[in-house]
Amino acid sequence: MTQLFAEHLFAGSGVFLLLVMAYDRYVAICKPLHYLVIMRQRVCIVLLVLSWVGGFLHSVIQLSTIYGLPFCDANVIDHYMCDMYPLLELVCADTYIIGILVLANGGLICTAVFLLLLMSYGVILRSLKNLSQEGRRKALQTCGSHITVVVCFFVPYIFMYVRPAKTFPLDKLLSVFFTVITPILNPLIYSLRSSELTYAMKKLWRRNIISHIE
Repeated sequence: MTQLFAEHLFAGSGVFLLLVMAYDRYVAICKPLHYLVIMRQRVCIVLLVLSWVGGFLHSVIQLSTIYGLPFCDANVIDHYMCDMYPLLELVCADTYIIGILVLANGGLICTAVFLLLLMSYGVILRSLKNLSQEGRRKALQTCGSHITVVVCFFVPYIFMYVRPAKTFPLDKLLSVFFTVITPILNPLIYSLRSSELTYAMKKLWRRNIISHIE
C-alpha cells in the first residue's frame, strides 16, 4: 500500500505540474509584458501546492478503492511494481465497479489533462503569428521540450489506464518507460533549450571528431 500510494502521489503530482508548466508557457509567450505580474512568486507557490494536493487526493482515492479488499492466497503479481490492475487480479471478489473507479480516477483525469495540454499549445501556436521570427524560434524551442515530455509521459500512461481493468505483457515495459526513462530524459530534454549547453555540446562533438581523425 505504501508503494502504491507513493507511486500515484508522484505520478499525479507530475500530471498537474505539467499542466501548470503549460500555463506558464502560455503566459510567457502570449502575455510577455504581464508575465512578472501574473506569475509572481505567490502564484507560483499556490500552483505548486495545488499540484501536490491534486496528486495526494488522486493517490488517496486510488488507495481507498483497493484497501481492505479480500485478497486470495496468491501474493505474486506479473509486474515490476504494485500497481492497481495487477493487484485487482489477486482480489477474491467482483472488481467491475472498482475497475470503473480506477478508470475514472486515473485514466479519464489523465486524458482530460492531456487534452487540455494539447488545447493550450494549440492556442500558443496560433499566437506565434504575432511574434517576430526570432520570437517564433524561441517560443517553438521552449514549447518543443515541454511537448516532448508530455508525449513521453501521457501516451504510455493513457494506454495503461484508459481501458478495462486488465493487464497485458506490454504494461511492464510501459511502466518502466514513464516511471524511469522519462524522468531520466527530462533534464536532458529541458536543458537542450539552453543555447550555452547546445554550443558546448557542438564544441565537444567537433573536438571528438577532430581527435578521432588525428
